Amino acid sequence: MIDRLEKEVDMLERHLQVLKMVIESEPIGIVKMSNETGYPHHKVRYSLRVLEEENLIEPSSQGAITTERTEEFVDELDEKLDEIVEKLETMKIEEAAEIEN
Repeated sequence: MIDRLEKEVDMLERHLQVLKMVIESEPIGIVKMSNETGYPHHKVRYSLRVLEEENLIEPSSQGAITTERTEEFVDELDEKLDEIVEKLETMKIEEAAEIEN
């Protein structure tokens, strides 16, 4: 149950790392991103596809570049992540609720 959540968080982390690289180094290509992150080309390509589907980046002849939507997404990101962290905090089973033998 938790394994799927961990995998999703890892994938989100990769997508955001790729997005950050595009923001900082646009235009940037798959090979450079793969070399700098250590992610295989196919994983970088998948992240780029997801980001493109979300309209956060777009392809160019020199590599991936940001879109008009990128800045808005980045501005909202921290708040959304904070909301998710708060929700996860409420899901914890505290020591007081330990199962007694």
